[in-house]
Amino acid sequence: MKKIYSLLLISLSVLYSCSDGVDNNLKLLKKVVEVSDNGSSETTLYTYDDNNIVSIDGVHKKIEFTYTFDLITKIVTLNKVNQEKGTVEYSYREGRLVKADFINKYVMNYLYNTDGTISYEKLVKNPENLFVREYHGVLFFDNKNFTKDERILDNIGVGVIAKYSIGFDYDDKKSPMLNVIGFNKLYDLKDAVSINNSLISTEINSVEQNDQVITAAKYYKSTYKYDAEGYPIEKISETGNLNNTTPVYIKSQFFY
Repeated sequence: MKKIYSLLLISLSVLYSCSDGVDNNLKLLKKVVEVSDNGSSETTLYTYDDNNIVSIDGVHKKIEFTYTFDLITKIVTLNKVNQEKGTVEYSYREGRLVKADFINKYVMNYLYNTDGTISYEKLVKNPENLFVREYHGVLFFDNKNFTKDERILDNIGVGVIAKYSIGFDYDDKKSPMLNVIGFNKLYDLKDAVSINNSLISTEINSVEQNDQVITAAKYYKSTYKYDAEGYPIEKISETGNLNNTTPVYIKSQFFY
């Protein structure tokens, strides 16, 4: 009976890991070197406790993570330039993120819909110290990838409709953060929570007033080189406005 019970625990553990999108090989990103188009470079180091991320340490900031069981419940970011710290506390219900509290700044609330989308709102404090909604929106997912964020801005004036959206297209390879426990639940990180790598993302801002619509768009395009296991080892990022013929390029190298 004891042997059967042990095997059951092992089976449940494997099932939980697979269902959460975690690769059993546990390949973890250790270092990223970014080189801009002007030749300057920055190195970011990643440290772990098993496959729980402990810190991300870059040139300008250091991010530290706190877990409660297999859920990331707090992130503290140190700005190395001015030594200021920012804290985000995450709350879950039945393993799903329901609140992200950016301490002394704003709160994000999440509501899960039956069609697989997630509705959300951002609340900020007004001068009377009361929470008011700054914007609300819907997050879309496909095959465990974060595919779109559509939001409408609130409290911007009578007769004005302001919208923002960002959409992502993906490859079929493995994300560098695939094996980090709990990382895929932090929806404020957008495409970083996905199991694949974003190839193209497009941001669109629009303002409608008096039957006139003003739209501005920006794109982000990435190309990758992969290792034999399908993890990216190099990324070339291109950023620019859709009507701008002079894009900016950044090369990132990934080390595991």
